[in-house]
Amino acid sequence: MQAILQTVIMGIRGLMSFVEDHSNEFFTDLKLRDTKIVIDGYALFHRLCFNSNLELRYGGDYDSFADVAQKFFESLFACNICPYVVLDGGCDISDKKLKTLKDRAREKIQMAHSLSVGGGGYVCPLLIREVFIQVLVKLQVCFVQCFSEADRDIMTLANHWNCPVLSSDSDFCIFDLKTGFCPLNSFQWRNVNTIKGTQDCYIPAKCFSLDALCHHFSNMNKALLPLFAVLCGNDHINLPIIETFLSKVRLPLGATSSKGRRHHRVLGLLNWLSHFADPTEALDNVLKYLPKKDRENVKEILCCSMEEYQQSQVKLQDFFQYGTYACPAALNLDLPEWVLVALAKGQLSPFISDALVLRRTILHTQVENMQQPNAHRVSLPIRQIIYGLLLNASPHLENMSWDALPSQPLAFSEMERINKNIKTSIVNAVELPKDHSDLSKLTEVSVTLI
Repeated sequence: MQAILQTVIMGIRGLMSFVEDHSNEFFTDLKLRDTKIVIDGYALFHRLCFNSNLELRYGGDYDSFADVAQKFFESLFACNICPYVVLDGGCDISDKKLKTLKDRAREKIQMAHSLSVGGGGYVCPLLIREVFIQVLVKLQVCFVQCFSEADRDIMTLANHWNCPVLSSDSDFCIFDLKTGFCPLNSFQWRNVNTIKGTQDCYIPAKCFSLDALCHHFSNMNKALLPLFAVLCGNDHINLPIIETFLSKVRLPLGATSSKGRRHHRVLGLLNWLSHFADPTEALDNVLKYLPKKDRENVKEILCCSMEEYQQSQVKLQDFFQYGTYACPAALNLDLPEWVLVALAKGQLSPFISDALVLRRTILHTQVENMQQPNAHRVSLPIRQIIYGLLLNASPHLENMSWDALPSQPLAFSEMERINKNIKTSIVNAVELPKDHSDLSKLTEVSVTLI
């Protein structure tokens, strides 16, 4: 089960299992109560879906999932824990995780096929995210949907409030969190305890210590960990030339136990990096092992990827306090205010921001007959109209719109299942009459005209 979740929520390859193998060194026991907690919503609804014996084969056991989600938050409330759920939005504008997304899509297709013929597998039913949001609204749990990936925003908010993060993503072992990171697999929300002699309740949990990890590796400078993450392999970077570096450098393993061999890359890189004073010195040493013609390009890519572990410019505390969500990537698109608000409140799907930013959407895999066309084909005419509406949402898209190629409608690409493979299909947007396609005024249109 844990291996499946680590596939769904990848992070850094092998890191979570490594730190869990050293649980006594890197984790402290917590009796969690009377605190705020920032929750990685994507990780949570996947864990609740896959760890609750729900039926995954017949379209979605949504009632049972809603019950489980409600009980989870009721456990938090009983311990006076105030949850703030942060959901991922669309893909990053740089599209740097595209290969990872394609790999995961292929894995999901194989698992969906297995489920469809009576085998095992873990694929979230299509509307799990929407049902999860409905539960949040019903219980009045504070939540926000980020415009793109949420990890940096989660870290920044947790540090602002000095509270822990709850997730399954090993990237949170790299972020410098003031109050630590609680993995979901050791968060015993079904086992609420009472402090002896009182009526105060708590949830047993474990909290990862970044300082303990660094101490274990010769008091390594924690600023080196983002470089470790990108060298070890995370969701954001796929550089074959890094394998050139790893094949040439002699990584010191340290421990030679079976666990050490299983985590060869993690152990070796951490031991190797611990000999350097700072990221600049370490990065220079990495580049020495690469051909001179590649060094500048690789350096730029690595530095850009390391930035993913720094503070975010987005201040989610302003959204939770004032209802304002200011994300530079979103504001640069010059979208209508109601679209930005609806995205932040989860009233519009990340599908919308992907179409706006990348002109590409991913049609999620579901359990169905893999020999038949995927069920998303039924709603294709609706999506074409949505794409037509989005053309007039932002100068970002208008610049590539009908005026640029008057004889050709603007095309969007959709990543979809064809048999048991993924394929990118080109879909033309429906050109709508100008007087019916102003997205900024769509909310003012009378229902009778729709």
